Amino acid sequence: MKIYFFDTETTGNGQSDFLCQLAVKERGVTEPLLNALYKAPVPIPFECSAIHHISNKMVADRPLFKDAPEYAQIKELFESPNTIVVAHNAAFDEQILKNDDINPTNIICTFKGIRSLDTDGQFAMHKLQYLRYALDMELDVPAHDAFADVLVLEGLFEYELKQAMEKWSLTEEQALAKLIELSGEALTIRTIDFGKHKGRTVAEVAATDPGYLSWLLDQKKASDKDERDWIATLEKALGLK
Repeated sequence: MKIYFFDTETTGNGQSDFLCQLAVKERGVTEPLLNALYKAPVPIPFECSAIHHISNKMVADRPLFKDAPEYAQIKELFESPNTIVVAHNAAFDEQILKNDDINPTNIICTFKGIRSLDTDGQFAMHKLQYLRYALDMELDVPAHDAFADVLVLEGLFEYELKQAMEKWSLTEEQALAKLIELSGEALTIRTIDFGKHKGRTVAEVAATDPGYLSWLLDQKKASDKDERDWIATLEKALGLK
């Protein structure tokens, strides 16, 4: 199997948003397979431009991704049963791709991977840029640029693959299959990192303030974001599943 790393910069983080940059890199290959800007079907909000620094003016003369000559190649590549594609917090990028009718066949989420492997709490956070420095990656690249993030992503993937092989006594092929499997499962969220219960575990809040979790579950179900992990976590904590 060939392995490709990808990252998107987008018009937002809702289920009706689109990519405005896509970077794709094959494992072990220095140059990107693709690193391009696109005009999205919806405007880029200023709040998003402030993060990734892609403005509507920059993409005004770019094609829509689906109209770009490389679209067919990327669709075929990502949907091939002989390809594994890797992203951090892959559910978000997967939704963005699906909005352009690309449905990856084999996908690894390095966020779910590191959460599954970090059972001892070695890392205080599991965000990509935090892990870049926690793992001492020597990369002279900026953050919040799709191709720069892909380079960090490849380094994180190699770390996770090695850890999976050692921790679970697996061959590389078995470890890849395990990471794909984990990426398709709902992630159990341990700690709440926002609101009045910030820093407390979901289990603690379930025991002391289940009403808050019920309210939060309703909010997550009503969200236009992909909240599968939170919904599964809250339903389990409330004894609904």
